[in-house]
Amino acid sequence: MNKMNYKNIEQQPLIRSYIEGSRQSSNLFWALAVSTGGLGFLLSGLSSFFKVNLLIFSDSTQLAFVPQGIVLVFYGTVGLTLGIFLWLTIWWDIGFGYNEYNKQSQKVTLYRKGFPGKNRELCLTFNFDELKSIKMFIRDGLNPKRQLFLCLNDSREIPLTGSDKPTALNKIEVEALNLAKYLNIYLETD
Repeated sequence: MNKMNYKNIEQQPLIRSYIEGSRQSSNLFWALAVSTGGLGFLLSGLSSFFKVNLLIFSDSTQLAFVPQGIVLVFYGTVGLTLGIFLWLTIWWDIGFGYNEYNKQSQKVTLYRKGFPGKNRELCLTFNFDELKSIKMFIRDGLNPKRQLFLCLNDSREIPLTGSDKPTALNKIEVEALNLAKYLNIYLETD
């Protein structure tokens, strides 16, 4: 959750926090690296088949097409396919969304973007009387995880934060405490 205003939180009629999607610099780096590598492998394999140098920085015409060239074409095709997938994921901004808490209408709205198709947009709405608690899930160690969940009376747990980057412990605690106060529900930890 980012950019939530915590001043006089109980008096605000509406709170909206945004979730970052796949348009991140790290994803751009990996999409570029995988696409470039895949293109390099593909051009090396094709150079060995056609005996024409398609690369500027090396000469792949001396490679035997069987088996090295075939393997290079295969790896290049896989790399380019994965690169296209990563670029489309960034273009569509998969995972972007917001959490909206509205005291006037007594509703919580969770909106997320997914892959194109019939269910591209996910919009969940819950009444305040369906809410049970805000749950903090904190796991430290080699692969730390810090998430907030919205717990409902029917035992469902809906994630409120992304799981890609661990948030600072003090930030997630403040967010959880303020949300629990705003929604007038319990705060639990796991």
